[in-house]
Amino acid sequence: MSETIRIKRDARGVATLWLARPEKHNAMSAQMIAELHGAAEALGADETVRVVVLAAEGKSFCAGGDLGWMREQFEAEPEVRSSEAAKLAHMLQALNTMPKPLIGRIQGNAFGGGVGLASVCDVAIGADSILMGLTETRLGLIPATIGPYVCARMGEAKARRVFMSGRRFGAAEAVELQLLARIVPAQALDDAVEAEVTPYLECAPGAVARSKALLRHMGPQIDDELIAHTVAELAKCWEGEEAPEGIGAFFDKRKPSWGS
Repeated sequence: MSETIRIKRDARGVATLWLARPEKHNAMSAQMIAELHGAAEALGADETVRVVVLAAEGKSFCAGGDLGWMREQFEAEPEVRSSEAAKLAHMLQALNTMPKPLIGRIQGNAFGGGVGLASVCDVAIGADSILMGLTETRLGLIPATIGPYVCARMGEAKARRVFMSGRRFGAAEAVELQLLARIVPAQALDDAVEAEVTPYLECAPGAVARSKALLRHMGPQIDDELIAHTVAELAKCWEGEEAPEGIGAFFDKRKPSWGS
């Protein structure tokens, strides 16, 4: 039984995949990564599922990677670090290539890996009050395993505006950056998501799946070689000096050595 996610299905074949660690702002732990990967594969293979909505409980959509999980990587052997990074990368790929429409319901703030989750959605609708940001560099890390999906969604030119700076940006800029398709008041979010879901229920499921696969083939290619490169780059960060300093500073509630 899943502990960090939950899945709710309705009679129409709409499955809502909920991130369910609200007390941790839905930060992705090793367990959540594994459960999300399993859910993506199961929902993708389930012929009764027509559409998947990715949603989150609590105030935050996803705060990114669980910092406790990240801190554990400093004590792990290099092959373990690479293995853990690969699990995150392959979970995102499983969601990205799932043969069902994936609609993001972004009700709260999304940072780091949360931006990655929004980027693998076919359409992401956000509440107009949210903040987003690729905040990894503030911790001495890089947006590595999420990078291919972020770049595919934004394009390189727009990604350069936020990929390295770690700055937070609001919902309106997220639309401009193409992370979100549109924004609505929080109370209108469910109706906006439903408006994205409903048309698919009039479409042939096989044709939808083939269309999505074709589009992914025509778009930027995210293959095993690229995924392995992102994993290696993240592992290098964990082996360096900046990530321990950045994450240590966060836990110590102090500025890192490079902070102004």
